[in-house]
Amino acid sequence: MALAGYREDTLKRLSQQTGAKLVLRGNELLLSGTAAQVERSRRLIESLEPLWSRGQTVAMADLMTAVQALDTHQEDELNLLQRDVITRTRRGETIRAKTFRQRKYIQALKSKDLVFCTGPAGTGKTFLAAMVAVQALMEQQYERLILTRPAVEAGERLGFLPGDLQQKVNPYLRPLYDALHELLDPEKIPSLMERGVIEVAPLAYMRGRTLNNAFIILDEAQNTTQAQMKMVLTRLGFQSRMVVTGDITQTDLPSYQNSGLARAIKILSGVEGIAFCQLTKADVVRHPLVQQIVGAYEQHEA
Repeated sequence: MALAGYREDTLKRLSQQTGAKLVLRGNELLLSGTAAQVERSRRLIESLEPLWSRGQTVAMADLMTAVQALDTHQEDELNLLQRDVITRTRRGETIRAKTFRQRKYIQALKSKDLVFCTGPAGTGKTFLAAMVAVQALMEQQYERLILTRPAVEAGERLGFLPGDLQQKVNPYLRPLYDALHELLDPEKIPSLMERGVIEVAPLAYMRGRTLNNAFIILDEAQNTTQAQMKMVLTRLGFQSRMVVTGDITQTDLPSYQNSGLARAIKILSGVEGIAFCQLTKADVVRHPLVQQIVGAYEQHEA
């Protein structure tokens, strides 16, 4: 069942990739087709065994990565990717990279003090950064976790919302809270925020500060101006690490303003010690339709 996927979607995609017919009957999987089709199916299924043999559902991203590994002779790298667990959620679910580019991103998160990651929606830019950051915080590698993003509205006005400033900016910061809730008990998060161990704040709060011994995540960075981006990058203090994530194709800034993220990547591309990771639609790990939506928009805008 873990191999077959929801409504046997994984088996259907396997069949599309190999041309073989796959039929699940009880605990037996029957393969039919040409010798080459059956052999390719068998090799793919065996390459995914570290997942389904432990009852972990094989996602579409897992399958496509296995296909890539088979076609490019990276079976050993695939095995390392499948076994390299970042952490586990409160529900016991395993958090790990599902694609080779995601694995390189995680390696950069653990080794570089400044990481830029760009890519379309659903590629795990913010989620993976938050998972690595919370795990590092729990291991006491850093004293604070700071999550920030520019409060730029995506075509709608939120200023009329009731409440104090924190309540007004919460809608902008909701994705960051969601990532925190995967690892931390929701009841503990307010206490950690009150003590300043975790800080979730709009980008404007970063001005004039020096962030020492902290893991900083700047989310939705495509919505920063050039001045804002320079300001936040220069906040990096001693024994700190910063991750800047964003999707350059989804800028919500006015048409007359250039994205600070795109400009920063261009300016800093030659600076030693900075990692640049670019995820693509092949790294989308949400609903399979998200990958098709991203691809359709890319084709339309080309």
